[in-house]
Amino acid sequence: MLTYQDFLENQDDITGFIERALSDHASDPMVVTAELADEYDKQKNRTVMNYAKYLYDTNGTKIIDTTASTNRIASNFFHRMITQRTNYLLGNGIEFASKKDTKEKLGKTFDSQMKVIGRNAIKHGLTFGFWNKDKLINFTLREFIPLWNEDTSALSAGIRFWQLDDDKPRNVVLYEADGYTEFSDDSTGKHLIQLADKKPYISIIQHTDFGGDEIVGYKNYSDLPIKAMWGNPTHQSALIGLRAKIDAYDLIASGFANDLDQCAEIYWLIQNANGMDDRDLMEFRDKLKLMHIAKADRESTVTPYTQEVPYAAREQFLNMIRANIYEDFGGLDVHTIAAGATNDHIDAAYQPLDEEADDFEFECTEFIKQILALQGIEDEPVYKRNRISNQMEQVQMLSMVANYLDDETILANIPFVTVDQVKNIIANREKQDMNRFNFSDETGDDDA
Repeated sequence: MLTYQDFLENQDDITGFIERALSDHASDPMVVTAELADEYDKQKNRTVMNYAKYLYDTNGTKIIDTTASTNRIASNFFHRMITQRTNYLLGNGIEFASKKDTKEKLGKTFDSQMKVIGRNAIKHGLTFGFWNKDKLINFTLREFIPLWNEDTSALSAGIRFWQLDDDKPRNVVLYEADGYTEFSDDSTGKHLIQLADKKPYISIIQHTDFGGDEIVGYKNYSDLPIKAMWGNPTHQSALIGLRAKIDAYDLIASGFANDLDQCAEIYWLIQNANGMDDRDLMEFRDKLKLMHIAKADRESTVTPYTQEVPYAAREQFLNMIRANIYEDFGGLDVHTIAAGATNDHIDAAYQPLDEEADDFEFECTEFIKQILALQGIEDEPVYKRNRISNQMEQVQMLSMVANYLDDETILANIPFVTVDQVKNIIANREKQDMNRFNFSDETGDDDA
């Protein structure tokens, strides 16, 4: 593991240090898991996709059974789980408690980028957010090498890299607190070269009526503008522990499909037909399948049989694994909520998801506060969890206590009103109230 202190000790050979960091990064256990998690997120579950049925010959040699059915059914559990947890907390956007202009300072894409960052944090276990002047950008664990400080455990520098294809040049950016430096491959494509001197993060632009916009200076943030976002307190991918259950589900489902494919629906046993060769048997079978009737010798008898694949035990096992996946991940299986359920029943079903979302909310809040600190803002993020409910019951409860609440609180608790809509609704209502009054200077009194 290369640290920030290792980077400081190799200032005389920065390109060599970056080359070493790139080489080590590919074998990092968290990066290997992140690559695997991306496959499961895309429903390319590695275990079932690589599964093959083998036979053993008389010498004990292991060979692939080319006659076996090769149905490979990959479930979508992992994608479903991480999407559910992300949207549950971040699907309605984020508001802030203290200052009304905080959201405006974070830009129009802040909510959407937080969903991307949050999702990758759950999926990979760790991801990074780069505050780039007026917007947030996600650096995934597979494209960014963190350089942790050995003394403070803080992220003190980092290396981002990308390459469009194997025959294309590598692009590398080294991020430090006092600026960033760009690198790329030389003409041979084997060694990195520095493209320019280190650049500051912020350009100071001055506008004049004669010269237009002009860069008059540069500055940096108070700290490295890249912050780490963890997906959970265990600091590991959500795939850990869940993969074995997903693989078991996929293999059972695929095996069941293969058995159905390989099983003959009807077969016949012919007795006293020793005079028939393989060609005669095939002709006899074809007539049975086509005409449903065939002529047999007087002494020969034909007995039909049907073969059924056992499914009850498999179906029960699949249902059990499905329930375990939702339980272990802390997800909500909507099939467990009956139609017309009260909010008490719905809240009970949401309890595991709420508990996991509490941990995720803590990680999101810590990350957002670091982004706000870069801009000198002190505020607290506010979330509205995206959950189903008995909306009629919830609205009726709000109506009963409406006299004790202000308009903003009432709107914030209406289930079909999002966080971003609350302020717009209040502003529109105030505008409508103002339009009801006539502010004309004329009194309408002719005798005045």
